[in-house]
Amino acid sequence: MSDYTSDKSLVLLECLVAGTTHRPGLREFEPTLQPGQPLALAREADSSYDDWAVRVLTSGPGEAFWLGYLPEGRNETVARLLDAGYPLSARLTHKAWEDEWLHLEIEVLLAQ
Repeated sequence: MSDYTSDKSLVLLECLVAGTTHRPGLREFEPTLQPGQPLALAREADSSYDDWAVRVLTSGPGEAFWLGYLPEGRNETVARLLDAGYPLSARLTHKAWEDEWLHLEIEVLLAQ
């Protein structure tokens, strides 16, 4: 587990956030993102592109900002757990620009 928190959450998945290049306003929003920041996950069951789509959003005070998705092919277990009502969240572990792509690494967490 990363050094960002001493909580007892179980890390279920470490991955990149997919689709960040398609999120309007992300370049301007990016400076507010900090490693260790908690994030929210929201199921998008009606997605026409991915049956197991899970959005990654900021959490906390203010309006949530949609950052992207869990990667297709790595999201089914998380989607099933969300559908079953498990308390899942995420946290940002790393961010970096690679040309026009914002590389966001996250951990998906199950509260214990």
